[in-house]
Amino acid sequence: MNPNHKKPILLTFFIILLLLQLPNSINASLFPPVTALYAFGDSTVDSSNNNYIPTIFRSNHPPYGKSFPAKLPTGRFSDGKLATDFLASSLGLKPTLPAYLNPSVKTRDLLTGVSFASAGGGLDDRTAMLSSTLTMDRQWRFFEEAVRKMKSVVGDSETNRVIKNALFVISAGTNDMTYNVYDHVPRSFISVSDYQDYLLSKIQVFAQRLYHAGARRITVAGLPPIGCLPGQVTLGSFITPRNLGHRICTEHQNTDSRLYNQKLQKLTNRLSQKLRGSKVLYLDIYSPLIDMIKHPLKYGLEETSRGCCGTGLLEAGPLCEPLSRTCEDVSKYLFFDSVHPSQKAYSVIARSALQNLFPHL
Repeated sequence: MNPNHKKPILLTFFIILLLLQLPNSINASLFPPVTALYAFGDSTVDSSNNNYIPTIFRSNHPPYGKSFPAKLPTGRFSDGKLATDFLASSLGLKPTLPAYLNPSVKTRDLLTGVSFASAGGGLDDRTAMLSSTLTMDRQWRFFEEAVRKMKSVVGDSETNRVIKNALFVISAGTNDMTYNVYDHVPRSFISVSDYQDYLLSKIQVFAQRLYHAGARRITVAGLPPIGCLPGQVTLGSFITPRNLGHRICTEHQNTDSRLYNQKLQKLTNRLSQKLRGSKVLYLDIYSPLIDMIKHPLKYGLEETSRGCCGTGLLEAGPLCEPLSRTCEDVSKYLFFDSVHPSQKAYSVIARSALQNLFPHL
């Protein structure tokens, strides 16, 4: 065989190899690694900001934190880590995501992310006012303060680079629905759908604020199956006589959550198109939670309708207190208290986000 005949074959082989490598190099340049993680919202992403403001909505006491390193009750509303903690460690940023108001957080810590969230808060200012916690506007002002601090240390250019390549998480809405629609305050709006639209308008404004501040990767968490939260199951059993004595989800609340999430998906799609060069993505927490409820054995769970703390029916925050009895093995529980998921559940939510959301970033 003529040796020259091999040359085209070898040349073709190397060209194919080069072409195979090009997408990776292009992706690496267009989508650099996540530089930081910043969280806004409620207790699902509050890693202890409420410890430093005058409110009773705190979890800086046992039995909270029983699964955290050294069994430390940090102020997270769970037995251990939150989904944002798992995300921060999976992205190689830091082991856990600290709270902005924590005095031990230094300016350089801000460069890899913090949480500005406040347990008991929501998208609606009235929600935060009911619980004397941080409104979204107050959280925004703390973010602006953090940006000024970062610029004072590393300069404008580096701070802008960090923000541009950071991941921003907005997680709120559940308290708005439970406080203002289902449990406490008489409705002052025309319909549930109208109130949902009002909440979504708040998300749109906040996402646009982030974009104009330089953010380009924004994720917005949808609502969980609210009717399956242990506290809502308990209240539903009293409101609906046929449910008395039965631990079943309040289905109309779950229907409301699904409708809200559908609207949120459409909103995030519109924002991604409108905000040039950005990715605004819907973070689905409903699906992993409802799957754990319907198929608990798949996740090693045994109890999905009660919290681990106390009776598991109503205790949360100040009611889940140091003398409260807790379950023997919290890893078998979907919820730690009557509202908040366990560390096990948060790890599943984080894994779902990493698998389904991050490829789009």
